[in-house]
Amino acid sequence: MNSVNKLLEALSHTKKLHFDKWSEQKAYRGIGETGKRKKWISNIVPYELLTRNIKKAVESVMTLSEGEIYDYFPDNIETPDYGDNWGRFANYIEINNRSIAKMEGNRCKDGILSLIKMLPAIPPSAKSWASCIMVSHIFPIMYGDGYNKPVWEENSAYTMKLNAGYSDNLIVRDIEDKISDKEQLKAFCDLAHFRGIKTGFRVLISEDQIKVARKDRDDENFRWYNDEHVQMFINACVEVINLGFEAIFVDSAKHIGGYDCPNYTGVGRLPYYHQMQYITDEIRKRSHNPHVSIVGEKSSFDFDRYKNMGLSAGTAIINAEREDEVRYWSEKLKYYRQYAPGPEVSNDNDTGGRSYEDRLKRMHSCLFGFECASDKLPSFMQMEDIFPLRYDTNTHLLMMTNPNYSLDNTPESHWEWLFAKDDGKYYNSLTGQQFAWAVGL
Repeated sequence: MNSVNKLLEALSHTKKLHFDKWSEQKAYRGIGETGKRKKWISNIVPYELLTRNIKKAVESVMTLSEGEIYDYFPDNIETPDYGDNWGRFANYIEINNRSIAKMEGNRCKDGILSLIKMLPAIPPSAKSWASCIMVSHIFPIMYGDGYNKPVWEENSAYTMKLNAGYSDNLIVRDIEDKISDKEQLKAFCDLAHFRGIKTGFRVLISEDQIKVARKDRDDENFRWYNDEHVQMFINACVEVINLGFEAIFVDSAKHIGGYDCPNYTGVGRLPYYHQMQYITDEIRKRSHNPHVSIVGEKSSFDFDRYKNMGLSAGTAIINAEREDEVRYWSEKLKYYRQYAPGPEVSNDNDTGGRSYEDRLKRMHSCLFGFECASDKLPSFMQMEDIFPLRYDTNTHLLMMTNPNYSLDNTPESHWEWLFAKDDGKYYNSLTGQQFAWAVGL
C-alpha cells in the first residue's frame, strides 16, 4: 500500500477519494493556456485549511491536479521533471512546520499533517521552473523538541540532533504502529509531487548547534573533525532525500572554510571548504540522485567558489526592491546554468515591519525579474510572504521561539490567531494574482 493510502487508513479515513467542490470554488488559475492545469487555493487564511481533516486535504490535492483525478491515490508518483539543474532556477518557499503544528496544552505535534493541509494553497510550479517547499526543521531540536513555550522563552529551531530520528513537532507519534515516521514524510512528498511541487529541508552546519544522540550515554557535541559525526550528517541527509525530498538549504553556507567570518553569527566551527565539497558530493552519490539541489544561505558573488563547493543556488545580496537590478543579474548570469544566487522576498531572519506593498513588490521582482523565463534566477520566500502572520510576531521570532497563540487551549484557536485575518486574506489574494501570471511562464 502506498504511503498516502496508509496515512489515510492510519487516521481512520477511507481510501476512496472524491471531488472536492470547496477547493474548486476557491481555486485560482493560471492566466492563459495554463488556466485549466495550474490551480491552487487563494484568497484564504490558513485557518480554513488547517481545520480541515487530512482526507479533505488529500481530496483537495487531487481536485487541483494538473492531470487525471483518481478514485484512489496512485502508487507510483514521479517528481516533476525540470531538468538536471532544476535547483538553479527554482522558487523556494520555506514553511515553518513547527509553528503550524498542532498545539495541545504545552505539546507541539503532528506538523506533517499541517504541511499536507497547506499544500493546496502553495502555488504550483511554472512551465519553466519548479516551486519547492522547504521544511524549516525535520530533525529534533536540541532542547524542547515536541513542546511549545511562552513567547518570551527561547526554544530555538536553529539547533538539531542527529541519530535521534525525526522531530516530535513533525511526526504523528500516535499512529506510528500503523505508519512509520519515514512513511509519513514520504506521504507528504508524494502529495507534493502529485501537485507538481518539489520538497526540501533546512540543515545546520554550525557544530555547537548540533548534538549527536546516543542510546547508552548522554548526547555529545557534534564535531567536524570527528569522521563518525561527518558520516552521520551525510547519512541523515541521504535518508531524508531517499524519502522524496530533493533540496537542502544549508544555513551559514557563506562562511564555510572561514569566509567572511566577521559577519558569521552561528555558534561553533563550520566545515572546511574541501570537507564541504566532499559532503555535497557524497550526499548526491549515496542517494543516487545527482540532481539534489543544495542551496547556500548568503552564498553570493564568488560564483566559482560556491559552484565548486557543490551548491546549486544561493541567497544573495540582489536587491529585490529593484526589479531592474534583478533583471540585470538575470541577464549577467544567464550562462551560469549550474549555480546562481538569487533574490528573496524575505528570509528566516526577517523580524517583520515590512509593508504588504513592499512584500508584493519584492515578490514581483523574484517572479518576473528576467527577459526570458529560461534565465530566471532562483528566488526565495517565507511562509509569511504568502500567508501574513499576526502583527506582533514575525518569521525570525517563530524560529527562535514556539508560542501557542490559542485563546481557549484548542489547536484551532492557535491556527486562527497565528495569522493575520481579513487583511491577510486580502494580501493572500494579491499574491495569487501575481502567481496566476507567473505559472504560465
